[in-house]
Amino acid sequence: IARQAKLIMCLFFLTGNICRSPIAEAVFRKMATDAGVVDKWVIDSGATTDWNTGSSPDARGLACLRTHGIETKHRARQVTKEDFMSFDYILCMDESNLSDLKKKANSVKNSKAKIELLGSYDPEKQLIIKDPYYGHEEDFENVYEQCVRCCKVFLENNS
Repeated sequence: IARQAKLIMCLFFLTGNICRSPIAEAVFRKMATDAGVVDKWVIDSGATTDWNTGSSPDARGLACLRTHGIETKHRARQVTKEDFMSFDYILCMDESNLSDLKKKANSVKNSKAKIELLGSYDPEKQLIIKDPYYGHEEDFENVYEQCVRCCKVFLENNS
């Protein structure tokens, strides 16, 4: 019997889980699918707050993804203690996310998640993926392009 390879679990993270993190999640899922390795991954995204729980991603983010031929059925959800115990990677977008996550991880006994900035994988060295919420369509496009660059390197490093 062929042993099932352990799935790599990756969670993209943001305060509200309606702009940057669902874009990153959708981009990464498409990339893993196109590379034929999506079945080796558990891919999700989550939020620190419960502000948007159950909501679809921001319409501008969805429009941006559609422009690039990507659909997502994601609904915002709040990160749980179990996420820190089950996910291998939790990738976030900026320093305030990073400090929130590290605080939460410290309160979880068996936290195993490697918490990193998604931007740390950017070959163009743009560490922070800026929130496009109060911006315009081009700000969502910038987030998309950064996510593509970062997710490509992250996937290569974990393939």
